Amino acid sequence: MKDMGEAHYVLGIEITRNRKQHALGLSQKNYVDKILQRFGMQGCNSGETPISKGDRLHKGQCPKNVLEAKSMNNVPYARLVGSLMYAQICTRPDISFAVNMLSRFQSNAGHAHWVAGKKVLRYLKKTKNHMLVYRKLDEQELEVEAYTDASYKSDIDDLKSTFGYIFRLAGGAISWKTAKQTLTATSTFQAKYIAIFEATGHALWLRNFISHLKLINSVERPMVIYCDNALAVFFSKNNKRSSGSRNIDVKYFAVKESVRDGEIEVEKIGTKEQLADPLTKALPVADFVKHATNMGIMDTI
Repeated sequence: MKDMGEAHYVLGIEITRNRKQHALGLSQKNYVDKILQRFGMQGCNSGETPISKGDRLHKGQCPKNVLEAKSMNNVPYARLVGSLMYAQICTRPDISFAVNMLSRFQSNAGHAHWVAGKKVLRYLKKTKNHMLVYRKLDEQELEVEAYTDASYKSDIDDLKSTFGYIFRLAGGAISWKTAKQTLTATSTFQAKYIAIFEATGHALWLRNFISHLKLINSVERPMVIYCDNALAVFFSKNNKRSSGSRNIDVKYFAVKESVRDGEIEVEKIGTKEQLADPLTKALPVADFVKHATNMGIMDTI
């Protein structure tokens, strides 16, 4: 086996190091350039966000007749979504919500969906030099922290809620997800409690994975999951039931067991500090940029 030195590219992800600042950045500039060229967007105007506040995608925008369907036959919508998805999975949690919304219409996309997909490309063009940055911390500060949120009745077509969670370590995001809930929540409390359940399942897996790496001792302590809904946080910590929880499936009560067993802690956080907020809804530019930066996405290291 030959030592090739420090890795600079892994699966198309560029690795940048700043020894003086004790920092490391992961980026996909070359990949973004490639997909911009693939879809003829290399000369497009840049965009401030991947999806704007007020933008709504729904089935009413799908082709309504044969003529409209035919006009979309040669539009590479599914290919675009797949290309965006790879960037989102590897280094770009900031486009997670937009990509999830686009993926819901792959089988019957309309012109509005295609325009929305190109809007994500415009944003990636503006931020193609951004990196997911991690910084050296003292051992006592090196803890995994989780944020989870949900947007109640965000899907226009079936009124289901969208949830998101993001885990951060050493100042940068290490795992994230946006998805539509399978259960139709009947209140904001239910939607956010179910989001805590989803984050809990991933927290337990992540806790086990990191413990086997034997890199940080803090994983032996309960992993903190932050939620901005006081009732959902309170409900996670006690064995009482409320009228709002009557139609919640029993499986979601596993959160209470994980809290009881000392595997996780669920804590309240203010909405302005809720890192998972842009994973569940479109935000104003200033709020979006602030959250993306706190995820560790920045243009300098």
